[in-house]
Order: sequence, then C-alpha cells, then structure tokens
Amino acid sequence: MNLKLTIIILAIASVLHVSYVSANELPDLGDVSATVMSPLQEQAIAEQILREVAVSDDVLNDVEVTDYLQALGARLVANGPEKQQKFNFFVVQDRSINAFAMPGGVIGVHTGLMLGANSESELASVLGHEIGHVTQRHLARMLASQKTDTLKNIAGIALALLMARANPQLASGAFTTVSAIGVQSQLDYTREHEREADRIGLQILDSGGFDVRGMPSFFNTLQRGSRFAEGSTPSFLRTHPLTTERIADVTNRVEQMPYRQVTDSIEFHLVRAKLRATYTTPEAAIGVFEQNIREHRYSNEAAEHYGLAVALLRKGAFPQLEKELAWLKKNAPQHAMIESLSARMEVARNNPQSAAAKYASALARYPDNRALIYGYAEHFLAIKQPDNAIRLVLSKQARYVDDAYFYDLLAKAYTMQNKVLLSHQAQGEAYYRKYDLARAIEQMDLAAKANDGDFYQISIVEARLKQLRQMQGDDKKPKS
Repeated sequence: MNLKLTIIILAIASVLHVSYVSANELPDLGDVSATVMSPLQEQAIAEQILREVAVSDDVLNDVEVTDYLQALGARLVANGPEKQQKFNFFVVQDRSINAFAMPGGVIGVHTGLMLGANSESELASVLGHEIGHVTQRHLARMLASQKTDTLKNIAGIALALLMARANPQLASGAFTTVSAIGVQSQLDYTREHEREADRIGLQILDSGGFDVRGMPSFFNTLQRGSRFAEGSTPSFLRTHPLTTERIADVTNRVEQMPYRQVTDSIEFHLVRAKLRATYTTPEAAIGVFEQNIREHRYSNEAAEHYGLAVALLRKGAFPQLEKELAWLKKNAPQHAMIESLSARMEVARNNPQSAAAKYASALARYPDNRALIYGYAEHFLAIKQPDNAIRLVLSKQARYVDDAYFYDLLAKAYTMQNKVLLSHQAQGEAYYRKYDLARAIEQMDLAAKANDGDFYQISIVEARLKQLRQMQGDDKKPKS
C-alpha cells in the first residue's frame, strides 16, 4: 500500500527525538511505553498518517463503504477497554486479506478483508483485534522494549513495524536496518501482542453483541488461504503470525463463552455487494450477479440484486437497472444505499427534476446519510444551483463538523457565486480537516486579503488565521 510511509516515519523520528537523544538514557518508569511515545505524540503521528490517507490514491473514496466501516468500528470501540481513545478507520483498495493498526488509533482495512470475511462477526473480530493493538499501545511498547538501542535503531524498528502492517514485502527490507537480535526479540514480542490483542478482541466482540466464534472462524478462513503457494498467503497471516498455540488459546476461550446466534446486518451485505460490483468490468460483474441469482448462490438475495444494479449503473443499462430497482423496492428492506442508487440513476440519465425529487424524498427519510447529502449537493452544483447546495450543506454541517468534503462543496458553491472570501475560507477549513495545516493557512490568508467580505466575515477569517498560525508555531500577523 502506497501511503508514503517514509514521510510518516520521519514524523515518528522527529516526535521521538523530542523526548531524548539516546534510548540508552530512557528511565524505567513502570509503563515503559510512556517513556518512548506519549499519547500526544502518538496523536501527532496519527495526524501525519491521516494527512497521507486523505490524498492517497490507494484509499477508497466511497462514503457508503467508509461510513459502514466507521459505524462498525465505533460500535466496537464503545464496547472496548478505552472509550476515550479517538479512532479513525479507512478502507484500502487492495484485494489482499489484511488490516493494520497504527499509532493514535488509525486503523486501515483492505477491501480484500471485507470481501474475504464470511460473516459480519468475522469482520468485527479483525477490527476488535486491531482495536486491541491500539488500546494496549503495542507499537509504543515495542519501541520501549528497544530502549537499550540507539535512536536510529528505534526509528528503524518503527519503520519496519508500520511497513509490516501495510506491506509485508517491504517490511523484510526494512528489518535489515536493525540488528538481528533486536528484530528477533521484536518478533517474539509481536506474537505476545497478538495473543493479547486476541484476548481484548474477544471481549470487545462479546460486549458488542457479536458472535465470538467469528474469531476462530476467521482463523479457519485464513488457514484455508494459506494452503496455497506461499506467495498467496493472506497478508494478515504475514503481519499477524497465526500459531497453533494462538489458535488453541482463542478456541479455548470461545468454548467458555455462551453461544450467541447473530444475524449479519443488511449494510454488511450491501457494502460487500457494492465492492464486488466495482472490482471488475461492468459486464463481468453483471454476469456473475445474474448467475448467482439464477442459481440461488448467495447469502442475501437483496444484496445480490443490489450488486447487479450497481454494475448495471456502471454500464449505463438503464432499462434493466429500472427493473432491478423495482425488485429491490418491492422485496428488499428499505435502505439509504438503495435510495441513493435510485437517485444516481436519474443523475446519470440526465433527469435533474427526477433526481432532485428522489434525493429530497430519500433525505426526508434518512436526513443524516452522508452519501445522500453529498449526492444532492453535487447535483445542485451540476445544474448550477449553488444557493441550494450551500443551503443544504449548511443545514447538515453541524452533524459532521470534521467532514472536509462538506467544506470542499461549499468552496465550489461560493466560487460559482464569485464570493472570493467565503470560497477561500471554506477551502481552508477543508484543508485543515485533511490535516494539511500549511495549505489551510495559505487559503485563510487569501480569504483575509479578499476585498468582498463584510466586517463580520473578515473578523472571523482573521481570528481563524491567527489560530491556525498559532497551531503552526507562527503567530505572525497577516502580511499586507
């Protein structure tokens, strides 16, 4: 996965360097993780990572898939041991079965994992495991265990650990930068971390109302995948070693827990169908979905029809798409993803009035659905109605104060209105929420220099510009 990890590691090295000159000087203060990386330092690293995530082509830019993962993750975090920890989940466009946790509660999940999980409890078991890595501060503890090494070695281990999470092939090269003894001790400690993350993950699964048997079931899924050639071994196995002892430990724990039959959510099925519908050519996807429906090979019939409809929209096969949407309206549970698809069909068919009616109706039923808000606002911009776009976004923004795309939409709408100050101000807020402070300041400075704002607007912009510069450590007044 190309998330510019070298930049992230430079951030780690710079953060660590604030604390000490040599790891030999680190005192033993009980929780050794705190002597290497404080929670604030981890958060600083997390923001560097999220900045790269925001602009990476490898990250899936689909609000429906992302919101599903965020909601699933939030449910698990709410039932975890550390409810104050902030978490950010994102989806990586990669067919390999993998997930990885990074400092500050940043968790990446490959699309291959979402498709490879046989149940929602299996997927939740992986997220619970990664949440366990974060709450137990495993990365910080790994760095702390190397406190007798030099800063250079610690930075090298950090690089290896993060790369191992994201790209196992790169990790082997990164490990050559540290001593063989240090790496071996890290690998041994990592297996200990895996057992601890399994234990925390099971507790989270149980408290969250999922089937704890999803974890050993997922292990079995991984084992089946590992029976093939070594090159096709699931990435999750290479970054999360699966030993016989570990499997036995999880199995024994699960056998002591009460049985719970859990039905997968409709979102789980719809999201997976959407991913399958977009992973190949529209024609190939249509053929697969049609065959599955014809032969009754599916775990959820409505999701199979939904996936077929997504593929038909990609192809522009509108008559057949209308039939599938009619089937979904009659047979499937009501859902925002289906309503959004119906509205997108009208947009694709260049039926603006019908599209607006469908978006308005869907938002009345699902007022906080981001995909519908995005789609409706984009529709207004496409038909040159910036006033309506602004009105819509501002009415929904309080629900999503950290959503950068809301500000991107506002910036486009204000530009269409030739409102220079408001456009730059909105773009600056968008960059701020993408963790790009330098560009946020640049845009806010342009807003402050615009000559079309009233006294109230200028005062807000200048105050915000001062605040942003203070965050950057530069409390200079705006240049004239």
